[in-house]
Amino acid sequence: MESEQAILALAALAQSTRLDVFRLLAKHEPEGLAAGDIANALTVPQNTMSSHLAILSRAGLVKARRSGRSIVYRADLQSFQSVVLFMLRDCCDGRPEICVPVVESLKPCCPPKQRRKANV
Repeated sequence: MESEQAILALAALAQSTRLDVFRLLAKHEPEGLAAGDIANALTVPQNTMSSHLAILSRAGLVKARRSGRSIVYRADLQSFQSVVLFMLRDCCDGRPEICVPVVESLKPCCPPKQRRKANV
């Protein structure tokens, strides 16, 4: 990832509504949410939400697809991962003991869902 792309992504997330949008979309992966549903969930006018979504899209943090009359947005988690890795790539300067705790702290954020056993 180039510095300019990382700056664009970080700048997009440096605004509270857009950060809330990205976090909401990340929670709704992989289905995503329609633009109107995002606006309603965050109580933001739809025209304002459209601007926020456009900024996130230009920054490469969200993807959009048309579904009937709606546009469904999804968080681009691969792009976000690239931003995070860009930020952490040189953090340890050859000393992994510094970054290992940071990386390890990311693991419990998404524990696998337990499958229910079918009652027979």
